[in-house]
Amino acid sequence: MMLTMGAMIMLSILILRVNNNQLRSQDTMQNSKYGLLAISVASSVIEDANKKAFDEATVNNSVTSTASLTTVANLGPESGETYDTFDDIDDYNNYTKTDSSMPSAVFNIKCTVCYVSASTPDITSATPTWNKKITVYVTSKSIRDTVKLSQVFSYWSYF
Repeated sequence: MMLTMGAMIMLSILILRVNNNQLRSQDTMQNSKYGLLAISVASSVIEDANKKAFDEATVNNSVTSTASLTTVANLGPESGETYDTFDDIDDYNNYTKTDSSMPSAVFNIKCTVCYVSASTPDITSATPTWNKKITVYVTSKSIRDTVKLSQVFSYWSYF
């Protein structure tokens, strides 16, 4: 009888461990799946920004001086512009959106745009430069951490 009880206890412990490991594996797979979706969402925003002009001043013309570029204080959409009418990269500054197009997760997207130096792309410049960095943050209740993707866009003009 004691032998049977011992075997039942060991079997119960084994079943609990197997179930625990299976739940952890499923949780890790879920987090990875939603993490990849969040990376895709952030990449889509960056790819969309990549199609735009470098600056409002460069939409229809080329410029030869950083003084002609949008000031740091004015980075963001111009008056009346919405996501559908963004025409330059800095329009994405302070852009936020909630993406609920996927039934399994709701993603919150926030973008920032700043000027950076080519030699120090992680440090924000207080004055306009030929380089702008867009950073896209994606959060969701479905993922543990914030996904953060950045890309630097540079303005090149050939005369």
